[in-house]
Amino acid sequence: MFQDFSAKSAPELGPARLAALRAEIAAEGLDGFLIPRADAHQGEYVAERDARLSWLTGFTGSAGFCIALGDRAGVFIDGRYRVQVRAETDPKAFTPVNWPEVKPGPWLVEALPQGGRVGFDPWLHTKREIEAIEADLAGSGIALVESANLVDRIWADRPAPPAAPARIHPPEIAGETSAAKRTRLTEGLRSRGAAAAVLTLPDSICWLLNIRGADLPRNPLVQGFAVLHDDGRLTLFADPAKFDAGLRAELGPEVTLRPVAAFDAGLRSLTGPVQVDPGSAPVQVGRELAAAGLEILWAEDPCILPKAIKNPAEIEGMRAAHDRDAVAMVEFLAWLDAEAPKGGLTEIAVVTALEGFRAATNSLTEISFDTICGAGPNGAIVHYRVTEASDRAVRPGELLLVDSGGQYVDGTTDITRTMAVGPVPEAARAPFTRVLQGMIAISRARWPRGLAGRDLDALARAPLWMAGQDYDHGTGHGVGAALCVHEGPARISRISGVPLVPGMILSNEPGYYREGAFGIRIENLVLVADAPKLGDGRDQLSMETLTWVPIDRRLIDPALLSAAEIAWLDGYHAEVLARLGPRVTDRARNWLEQACAPL
Repeated sequence: MFQDFSAKSAPELGPARLAALRAEIAAEGLDGFLIPRADAHQGEYVAERDARLSWLTGFTGSAGFCIALGDRAGVFIDGRYRVQVRAETDPKAFTPVNWPEVKPGPWLVEALPQGGRVGFDPWLHTKREIEAIEADLAGSGIALVESANLVDRIWADRPAPPAAPARIHPPEIAGETSAAKRTRLTEGLRSRGAAAAVLTLPDSICWLLNIRGADLPRNPLVQGFAVLHDDGRLTLFADPAKFDAGLRAELGPEVTLRPVAAFDAGLRSLTGPVQVDPGSAPVQVGRELAAAGLEILWAEDPCILPKAIKNPAEIEGMRAAHDRDAVAMVEFLAWLDAEAPKGGLTEIAVVTALEGFRAATNSLTEISFDTICGAGPNGAIVHYRVTEASDRAVRPGELLLVDSGGQYVDGTTDITRTMAVGPVPEAARAPFTRVLQGMIAISRARWPRGLAGRDLDALARAPLWMAGQDYDHGTGHGVGAALCVHEGPARISRISGVPLVPGMILSNEPGYYREGAFGIRIENLVLVADAPKLGDGRDQLSMETLTWVPIDRRLIDPALLSAAEIAWLDGYHAEVLARLGPRVTDRARNWLEQACAPL
């Protein structure tokens, strides 16, 4: 089993830990301290030793931060976590703050008098993040002050750094050698006048070097920092023990491996100008370069966009992984449909069974995130993680939301299906159909080249809006190719201005959540592609569906669907049956034929 069901949150420990932190804050002559979710690499997922936000507050979500002051401690969370945070933190110690509606700067202005000083660890925050807070503090007399990490001081049993071995990512799956990628990227460096670029995101480094690892759960990453030089050489700052002789030989003589402890000195030894990403590099990177008198060119990580635009080999790997994953999903759904109405299943039993069906492919290397399996009201917790304490029975007459994915050597999957368990709850039928309409709208979309995710987001929400409903998360995120299940820079969101281009892979996952009752989400992954020419031949893009798994027809109100939407769904199900029918067991095939019948 990859997933365990032990409780990761300990709300009862929060007050004592907060008191200890406040003592350190006072000892430093500060009035507060920032505790981010992020680590020094600014990725979404962190190793256990870097889970400071969770350790202090009990909140285990993948985004958010805490500001601890003498008289209050705010936990800032977005719409995905507003139910979860109340269950995981002690309300007497921590106050949930709706973010980004409430920003940290204005919150601090309201909470502190003039002259207030708030500490932060410059290794855990980016230049862009700190400057945004400082802009909101302008004129308040409140200052952000660089500090040692005060949480680390009180965390006596902090875990050791991850030490998993690194491995090569096969070139036939990567589709391009590391040397070719480095040559391509250095052309951009030279055009901007940069002598080097600092890389701090592990997925950027792993993509660039065609390596993978297991330093973080669910993500095949090697943690480290790197400097890409304008002649194609690269200095990698990572634990040398993770790299055996064979892997070092694969990396070649142009890649120099040095320990992480040498990173500071390595920065100071560079020749400028040096390109640094203000949105992902720690503040301390800029401090080290400035101390050495080096010119800094603030620009995006040069790997971000090339990594997001998958090459033909990566796309084929993702297609193959999705077809393989779909077989496991169909076997699982056939099993679930037979067993769940009997009333003997729990959420943990469902998660365990699904992992077993994926493992039966003999290709699974990891799950791509902890499976979200919410029965009844637990489905309304957007990023719910079942534990032994929260495990709920899967009851007839309720909905079951299952959001899951697999990591395979050739691809990463992410799929959500919401199923009726036995009798269909009538209150869920209309919102389920509206969510389906939004998912179909993104799947069928055509749009002019140059538009961004924010230009498509409303297509998914419009059916819900017409009923006075909505969901408090983005419609889609980028997905890596045998890499991180959440990948920038593109997404389908009202705040995303990154133009969509062919080769990007995104999730398409509108939802609806009725607290205390049920949650609904339907998710496929889609590939941005050139659209066939129509009409007057305008240059347009469209979506190619990668996920082929039935959608629960029992929850659909056909009267709400247009003829075009019904045609899309029937065509989708016909393709699912054609692709998977020959690959599944007889039991699953019988179920699949019924699940894919025309609406």
